[in-house]
Amino acid sequence: MFARIAQAFPDAPIYTALLDEAAVGDLIDLARVRVSCLARIPGANRRFRYLAPLCPMVFERFDLHEYDLIVSSTTAWAKGIRFRTDARHVCYIATVSRFVYDYEAYVGEMLGNSPLRFIARPMVAALSAWDRRAAVRPTAYIANSRNVAQRIERIYGRRAHVLHPPIDLERFTLGTGSGGYFLTIARLLPYKRIDLAISACAAIGASLRVVGDGPMRAELERSAQGTKTEFCGALGDEDLVRMMRDARAILVPGEEDFGLVPLEAAACGRPTIAFGRGGALETVIPGVTGEYFTEQTVASLTDVLRIFDAGRYDANILRAHAEKFDVPRFIKALREMVAEIYNRPPGLRDGIEMTR
Repeated sequence: MFARIAQAFPDAPIYTALLDEAAVGDLIDLARVRVSCLARIPGANRRFRYLAPLCPMVFERFDLHEYDLIVSSTTAWAKGIRFRTDARHVCYIATVSRFVYDYEAYVGEMLGNSPLRFIARPMVAALSAWDRRAAVRPTAYIANSRNVAQRIERIYGRRAHVLHPPIDLERFTLGTGSGGYFLTIARLLPYKRIDLAISACAAIGASLRVVGDGPMRAELERSAQGTKTEFCGALGDEDLVRMMRDARAILVPGEEDFGLVPLEAAACGRPTIAFGRGGALETVIPGVTGEYFTEQTVASLTDVLRIFDAGRYDANILRAHAEKFDVPRFIKALREMVAEIYNRPPGLRDGIEMTR
């Protein structure tokens, strides 16, 4: 996602807390990147979640005063950068920081089953207080979904433009679902609700493949014993795409902020069965690109799986749906939104008078 924002503004330097060159070296020009002092900490890229208490200070200390326009991409820290009063900061935001509104999900992702999770609450409370103060700073927000825009307004009291993120269509080709299994792709965290997918597939004797890793893997593997569930771990791009092409359908049992997986599935000509809340409402069209289950329960998902017929979905229609979210569309729309915000009178934040 961030690589596409960087592509939209190819001459701009990139500021970041940490840099994993192996992961992003083929996506962005590393000569553009300015990295924070956190990068000097041994093992920082592996243990970045433990560095969360330092991140507010790091982003506030970036010296951005020479810039008239800053475009950030964040779920948390970059919204807090400081900039000149006559400059503009456009913040593309994937979600409101989870530690503000969903403590258990955030701590589960950061600490897993570590004993530290039981003493983390004061630290998370301090981060939440900073986050709410920092949320006032950007000139404008662009949310990745209507779902997130509503959350921004509810929690931060700020309005947001909406621009859905893109998918790299060239990565995907149409498949036939010949593998006969259901597939779920997610980091294995509590709020992803992979347990629902396992139990519902077991209830109808269906095969399920789980792609992804995370702190809940061991617990989920224990619960899946005796079922037709296979844990595949994290896969490379080629293997992942092949698995998507061969799946009967992709399952999204958690409530997503937006969720690219249903669109990537559609680009492979495969439908999605998703929990009918959150971002799935913006990516799945019932009867056309997939189906919803209405309650986040095993029974609700099982009812949909029992009557699911993969043959009723047209792979070409699915692909055409995915093409509405391509990269050129995103880059064009992002540039237009940023230009409109930049050309506003200085000293305004979405119509709120700026006081610094």
